Amino acid sequence: MLKSYFELEKHQTTWFTEIFAGITTFLTMAYILFVQPAVLSNTPSGEPSGLDAGAVLLATCLASAAATLLMGLWARYPIGLAPGMGQNFFFAGMVAALASAGIENAWQTGLAIVFVAGILFVLVSLFGVRQWLIEAMSPSQRATIAVGIGFFIALIGLKHSGLLQAEPYAIGLDTGNLYSVEVGTFCVAFVVTIFCYVRGIPGSVLAGIVAATIFAAGMGAITFPESSLVSFPEIETPAAFQLDLIGVFSAVCLPYIIILLFMDFFDTTGTLVAVAERAGLMNEEGELERSRPAMMSDALGTVFGAALGTSTVTSYIESATGVEQGGRTGMTAVVIAICFLLALPFSPIIAMVANFPPITAAALVFVGSLMAQAVRNIDWEDVSESIPAFLVIVGIPFTFSIADGLAWGFISYPLAKIFAGKFKETHWFSYLLGILFVAYFLFLRSGQA
Repeated sequence: MLKSYFELEKHQTTWFTEIFAGITTFLTMAYILFVQPAVLSNTPSGEPSGLDAGAVLLATCLASAAATLLMGLWARYPIGLAPGMGQNFFFAGMVAALASAGIENAWQTGLAIVFVAGILFVLVSLFGVRQWLIEAMSPSQRATIAVGIGFFIALIGLKHSGLLQAEPYAIGLDTGNLYSVEVGTFCVAFVVTIFCYVRGIPGSVLAGIVAATIFAAGMGAITFPESSLVSFPEIETPAAFQLDLIGVFSAVCLPYIIILLFMDFFDTTGTLVAVAERAGLMNEEGELERSRPAMMSDALGTVFGAALGTSTVTSYIESATGVEQGGRTGMTAVVIAICFLLALPFSPIIAMVANFPPITAAALVFVGSLMAQAVRNIDWEDVSESIPAFLVIVGIPFTFSIADGLAWGFISYPLAKIFAGKFKETHWFSYLLGILFVAYFLFLRSGQA
């Protein structure tokens, strides 16, 4: 029955191939288990966010498993899902901005924002307004978000490595730290990651993390847990079902909801098309088969993840590695989901790695470099597109705030279009977004003075 349901013969694959492909994809995604608790339990500046790292790990494993299982059984795509890189840093910065503006229950409100954005994504997927969302933002605007966040992630990774002293408006090489264990750990991870990646070895980021962990342990920077290496996460402050669904309904939260919706939508669309095309799952008209259940699986993953206590869950482009190994059906995704659940009992090891930031710093720099490749999709010949894009790209890392950097670009974008005489050619949503970000500066950021 399962063989018939997943259409193994039609896709010219076998059980063994699907299982091997699922394990391969999981290995390329597994770095999120180490990165996510570290990112969400702290703000970008290093201050505690209020979220418990153990609670984040639990939510990450369960939400990733549930969303991936849904993708495998319903949409029958060989795609894994987990909290997205970029969205997690946006979440951390959002929580910091909410807290500094005097909003109580900042992280609970942040989870509610993700939850509402997920609900909107469900409605978008259900009622098929995909084309409207695609037209609402130009290709340059979509690419700019990825590039700016990519630079920001790389900057934080370099800060965690010990190579840089990075604060807003003060970034420089920390020459007094070049011979430290932190820098050595980062270099080991980065070299191994790059070597494995250019050689086409699956799980390059995870391999770098493992190598850095061994190096750090050998140098005495970390110690393995004295008790059992196998146990479930220790949670002091539960995050599941702690959403502040009352505080989320305010003008302050609206820009965040919209940006998270668009980030998730475009990440999902791009990943689904790229992986499906490589797997040969597009129909004769070049359209995505079973696109609605695939988008719904992603959207419901975000809703479920926010309810449990983690940031936006999205489809991973790393799923292409499993496709390269022959994965063609939802059985690959089912295997990925099982792997996420099997990883949960190893929380002591994950916590040990996450508590020493230089181990995962190379992963941040590497992923940031991949995200920055979207710069090729920016129309640099059109100054009404390139100037706002540039402001986002420099604004996010220089202000050390994703929201502030996006505000620079999305406020200047409609102005640039008006000045260029392209008022009627610009989608009305761009003007709405510009107004919302003006309100963001006036009513949220001004509260930090």
